[in-house]
Amino acid sequence: MANKTLKMEQIRNLLQQKLNGQSIRTISTQSGLSRNTVRTYLRRIEQSNQTLDQVLKLDDEALGVLIFESEAPSPTKDPRYSDLQKKLAAYSNELQRRHMTRQLLWEEYLEEFPSGYKFTRFCHYLNEYIEQKGVTAIFDHNPGDRLMVDFAGDKLSYLDTSTGELIYCEVLVAVLPYSSYIYAEALPDQSQQCFTKAIANAFRYLGGVPKSVLCDNLKSAVKRASRYEPTFTELIDQLNTHYQTSFMATRVRKPRDKATVETSVNISYNRIYAKLRDVRARDLKELNIYIKDALKALNKRNFKGRDYCREDLFTQHEKPCLNPLPTTGFEVKKVIFAKVARNYHIMVGEDWHLYSVPFRLVGKKVKVVYTSDWVEVYCDHKRVAIHRRNYRKYDHTTLPEHMPSNHQAIHEQKGYTPDYFLKQAAAIGPCTHQAVSQILNAKMFVEQTYRSCLGVIRLGNTYGKDRLEKACQLMLNGPRVNYGILSNILRNNMDKLPPKSNLDFKTPPHDNIRGPENYNDKLNK
Repeated sequence: MANKTLKMEQIRNLLQQKLNGQSIRTISTQSGLSRNTVRTYLRRIEQSNQTLDQVLKLDDEALGVLIFESEAPSPTKDPRYSDLQKKLAAYSNELQRRHMTRQLLWEEYLEEFPSGYKFTRFCHYLNEYIEQKGVTAIFDHNPGDRLMVDFAGDKLSYLDTSTGELIYCEVLVAVLPYSSYIYAEALPDQSQQCFTKAIANAFRYLGGVPKSVLCDNLKSAVKRASRYEPTFTELIDQLNTHYQTSFMATRVRKPRDKATVETSVNISYNRIYAKLRDVRARDLKELNIYIKDALKALNKRNFKGRDYCREDLFTQHEKPCLNPLPTTGFEVKKVIFAKVARNYHIMVGEDWHLYSVPFRLVGKKVKVVYTSDWVEVYCDHKRVAIHRRNYRKYDHTTLPEHMPSNHQAIHEQKGYTPDYFLKQAAAIGPCTHQAVSQILNAKMFVEQTYRSCLGVIRLGNTYGKDRLEKACQLMLNGPRVNYGILSNILRNNMDKLPPKSNLDFKTPPHDNIRGPENYNDKLNK
């Protein structure tokens, strides 16, 4: 038989000529086929026990079965075929291993089946199995339905001008499969913070939020891989809540579940990496500027053989289907758990900074949620403290209301100033204000007078403000002003004594006392 299978039109023409009474030689001359080929096809018709007229009335499918069903014996009837079929799956997996070749597999096959197929037929059936196993499906994607993301295998780099070191960066590629609209960004690493920030940047670049985000089982996003219920990190849950979207993970080791982004990564190699091959950015920010320029040109480039580009499809059909962006930007929230120390503080280890909580929580385990600006502390699902984030290492932030009463007193004492005491004294009365003012000025270092001033103010709590004001008035008439004198006046109730007469005191006459007349003669001399 001829090496090349004839088309159905050629076979029908051959049969029609034979039905018209043409000889095999004539048919061969007119059709350009060899006489043996003509005889072979006619012999098959004869073996079918049907006339040429009946055969010509058959449709192409039935005619093909009639002619070709006996073209070659079925391999399933060969015992070697059934033996090889049992091993094809294992051979296919072995071929994926490094350094393994078909030649070596065939030699091992012959050791097990000495009368097996030769090398060519062995490779034919093995390749046939691999091709059947690797068939792909065509998926229809709805506009704005899904964003596929993945990290590129190759890295980009920038030159650190301060050290001369070449810094390599991870590159995240995201694509909307309906329009093939691509976003790419260089990142310092694949950490959770960098990944979530890049996703937020991708949403901002698209100007909207897709209904879902599909990624593979990255450690940046997936805490526990599962075919049915993967567990995502807490940052991804925050991202889902903020943007009202949902993250999805592919099956483990199934890159074809996100085939569009796999293709987009290869496109990025050709259209972004290649353009930046001679570019030396000075930092990560400058590198991303170069990437966005190349990305803009890529999305505006027409598809091969078409008069529209990715940006056209995205703008016209996909962007209107995206959900709107939230009014506020996404801020990464970190969560840690800490035990409250005896000094009623917890530590944010990233900054090595201490933050206070109510002293009653000493020894309890609390949840700490912090952003770039705020630190919140929760206990039993209730917020018990909130602080402005402080990045000073080995320092502490303490709120007075978190302290026990004795610590508050110490803290208040450390915060005393002259203005504070003068203000407290003025609220009692002018004499108290004047007395406190003289006490503050009594020593070279004003801090040494704070305890005396504090004692004076607290006498008002013990004896009342009115008595303190009268006592200060009495004390100001004397030569000295201090806390001890004032305390004695109040303790001895001297402020309650009636006021003394205003008459001048006269010394009673006495022989031993001289008067001014005794000195007049001496002055005249």
